[in-house]
Amino acid sequence: MTKDGGRRIATPRGAMLADPDCLGKLLDTAGEALFDPTFWAARDALTAVSAGRGAAWFVDCGPRQWVLRHYRRGGYMARIAHDRYVWAGEGRVRAFAEYRVLERLTRRGLPVPKPVAARYRRSGMIYRCDLIVQRIADAKPLSSVLAVAVLSDASWRAIGATIARLHREGADHADLNAHNILLDGRGAVSAIDFDRCRLRGPGAWTLRNLRRLHRSLAKISRELPADRFTAAAWGCLLAGYDSFTG
Repeated sequence: MTKDGGRRIATPRGAMLADPDCLGKLLDTAGEALFDPTFWAARDALTAVSAGRGAAWFVDCGPRQWVLRHYRRGGYMARIAHDRYVWAGEGRVRAFAEYRVLERLTRRGLPVPKPVAARYRRSGMIYRCDLIVQRIADAKPLSSVLAVAVLSDASWRAIGATIARLHREGADHADLNAHNILLDGRGAVSAIDFDRCRLRGPGAWTLRNLRRLHRSLAKISRELPADRFTAAAWGCLLAGYDSFTG
């Protein structure tokens, strides 16, 4: 086991990080096939996830409810490199970095997905990578919730408090937006997609996270009824944030 909780397993073209307790016998019987969508499709356990720039699938395998994601680039680089990244050492592999961040945050009791396994495959100075995390049950993105309903003041405050908890633990979320905040049927809030997240000390990055979320909410609300995202709603979110940090 590594210091961050995953077992490192060498593979013919790279390496894996895995949580043996989550994987059970699959770790030995499936190996790298865990990251192959066709492996799960053959077992009628795969559903595609439409949102996000990466290729992602829900894996429903009996008691196992996971999300499998293949890392893809966004923006202009997606046209050039698609799913390829420049090799800069195993410590810089994006799937491994996200695994380690999630492992630390789950150990601290934060509402984020528990990491299950990560893998990279290297070819010269290029690598590709994948990540499996536990699926957060009965949860929908904030963007989807707002598309069909008005959120209560209490829910906005809960979102703010959750972000504050993450910030108190030093989690600088690189893409905090309305798609990466989830709400379940009981109103519990969680956060997903910690690619490029860093754990760091207090700083101006906390305000950058909040501004990014505000831009995201403002953007999606343009096509929604005016009551879905208001100045008062944002004020409730900030009140929840301040109540936790204060």
